[in-house]
Amino acid sequence: MNTAPQEMALVPSDFDPPLDPGIASAVIILRQANIETYESCEGGDGHAYPYPAIRFHGGQPEGFRALAIALYHDLPISSLRRVWSIQDREPTGPTWELEFYRKIG
Repeated sequence: MNTAPQEMALVPSDFDPPLDPGIASAVIILRQANIETYESCEGGDGHAYPYPAIRFHGGQPEGFRALAIALYHDLPISSLRRVWSIQDREPTGPTWELEFYRKIG
C-alpha cells in the first residue's frame, strides 16, 4: 500500500495573486521541486521588475539546487544572485533571486 501523499499539479491561479503568465511555468517547476518561492514577476513595463525574476528562500545550497533544477528544465537563466533587501533602513536577508533573459512560455 502506497502511503505517500499524492502530488497535486499546480496552476497559475493557485497563487494569490495569480502568477504572471510569462513566469508561471518557471515558478511551478521550482515549487514542485520544493523550492520556497515568495515573489515572481514576468518583468517589463508596468511590472515590479524590468526583467523576469523569481525570488526564493533558503540557505547557501538552495540557490545552487534551484539553479540546477532551472538548468535541467532548460529555463533561460541570465543570473543567480543573493539579495539583501533594505527594510526600515536595515539589510534583511539574504534571499535568492533567479533572473531570466526573456519571458517563459
